[in-house]
Amino acid sequence: MHQLRLFFVALQFFTRIPIPRWVGFDAAWLHQAARYFPAVGWVVAAWTASVYALALMIWPQPVAVVLSTAAGIWLTGAFHEDGFADVCDGFGGGSAPDRVLEIMKDSRVGAYGAIGIVLMLIMKCTVLASLPAGWVAFALLIAHPLSRLMAVSLIWRLEYARQEGKAKPLAQHMSQAEFAIACISVFLPIAVLLNCKGFLLPHFLIGLLLLVLAGLWLARMFVRRIAGYTGDCLGAVQQLSELAFYLGFAAAIARVG
Repeated sequence: MHQLRLFFVALQFFTRIPIPRWVGFDAAWLHQAARYFPAVGWVVAAWTASVYALALMIWPQPVAVVLSTAAGIWLTGAFHEDGFADVCDGFGGGSAPDRVLEIMKDSRVGAYGAIGIVLMLIMKCTVLASLPAGWVAFALLIAHPLSRLMAVSLIWRLEYARQEGKAKPLAQHMSQAEFAIACISVFLPIAVLLNCKGFLLPHFLIGLLLLVLAGLWLARMFVRRIAGYTGDCLGAVQQLSELAFYLGFAAAIARVG
């Protein structure tokens, strides 16, 4: 029951979905709930895939993709997109670590952030619209939880770069067991999906490779520039690694078929 409570806490923190009243709240639970951050990705993935499937019955695929993307942004309150834009502003406009952190804390969106998020959304929609119509839902179902697992790996391995911040409740070190729970919550359902559609295994592996490389590249940059991560960094990793999976998946379709 406590594990279910932690999942609902994570769901409330990262989405607009209301949770049952019996869940309650304790600040200490936010740290423990980090293990279920990737599992929230399955909820977001199911929502976006459903919107895509329903929209595809009425409109062309590009329209369905845009509506699906917009639905995902609405469900999460643009939580991760905002983090990505802040990272673009901070790392694009700052040089010293203190200046980077100061810019990221500013609620205003600068040129780097605006350009970065627009390009990110255009790339996502373009790549998804280029996939065979029947494979878009599969890509969504895989990318959302995987990209959130990549973000959680920063909590597991890196230090938090601020004294305070919106991710501070999640910023204590994750234990090996907690990270293992996060991995199981992602890879067990993926294994079931791949068992149903085994011919997509090469596409999945190429997408996974690019996703991991994108996440590692960002993590290395965070350590070098600010000696750790912030909540905005988690959002940036989620967004970029999600896009990287779509790019790898699309590349595999072009090469493998």
